[in-house]
Amino acid sequence: MIRVNVKVFATLRRYYPELGIGEGMDVELPDGATVGQLVQHLGLPADHVRVAFVNGIARDDSYPLADGDEVGLFPPVGGG
Repeated sequence: MIRVNVKVFATLRRYYPELGIGEGMDVELPDGATVGQLVQHLGLPADHVRVAFVNGIARDDSYPLADGDEVGLFPPVGGG
């Protein structure tokens, strides 16, 4: 098993209202789990997660996570 610290931002916070702004949560996953599997494990709709940063670097759904990684998940951003 690996343990990663996850922060959800903007509209994704509604799925975890108990978290304060900028507060992370520790998540345990099987060895070799990917960003996409993390999103699924968290119960977030995949189409609501636009960008995932792992240790400050943007990564795609297939990126394998490692023990101790810090993950930030962001929704699509709209604007004009």
